[in-house]
Amino acid sequence: MVYNLPQPLQRLFLPPSCLLCNDPGEGELDLCTTCLDDLPSNHHACSRCALPLPEEAPAGSLCGHCIRTEPPFHRIVAPWRYEGPLAELIRLLKFRQKLAVGRSLGILLARQLKRRRERPQLILPVPLHPRQLRERGFNHAAELAYAISRELGLPWSTRLLRKQRPTPAQHNLDRGERLENLRGAFHFIPSSGYRHVAVVDDVVTTGATVTEVARTLKRAGVEKVEIWAVARTPDR
Repeated sequence: MVYNLPQPLQRLFLPPSCLLCNDPGEGELDLCTTCLDDLPSNHHACSRCALPLPEEAPAGSLCGHCIRTEPPFHRIVAPWRYEGPLAELIRLLKFRQKLAVGRSLGILLARQLKRRRERPQLILPVPLHPRQLRERGFNHAAELAYAISRELGLPWSTRLLRKQRPTPAQHNLDRGERLENLRGAFHFIPSSGYRHVAVVDDVVTTGATVTEVARTLKRAGVEKVEIWAVARTPDR
């Protein structure tokens, strides 16, 4: 894990600079004020799954899918849309191993969550299968979860939730195919006292992954599952 030094020492030895334009970063973030303002917000979204909705949709609206089928999670929090500079940041994190992106996006997401009164007892990053973790060398969701945990002062774990079997790539699959692909892929080690859990991921696309994770947690006795994601992909 990176960035374990106290924040003042981080700023002294590694002064923040914007990962998108190289201008000085804003405060402790590796993003400048201009690029932060350019991140596409997801204010008009389904109140349950955070799917971006048309601008004219009333506050608190549900998308068609959530109206038809109640999801197993309580709510998805995804403050930004997966497009433009936000999509570029996620690509830098996942495919170019720019771990500073995970720290900055985790801090930004935590800032959005600080205003909430009710907080979970535990934060869990969406896990990678051990084979994929060895190939990639890090779990991008864990980088986000670590930063959020530090900002909010909440415990987190990479051991309780596991991906127990590898799954084929999902980018060419529709939602139904993704759900079938992920069925039974995760395992949660039951632990007494965890009634409210937050699951962290970078992007929610169809929602298949977080749906299967939420089902796994519910079967293990967790009563309330929230999904905390940086971004939500608009419905194409």
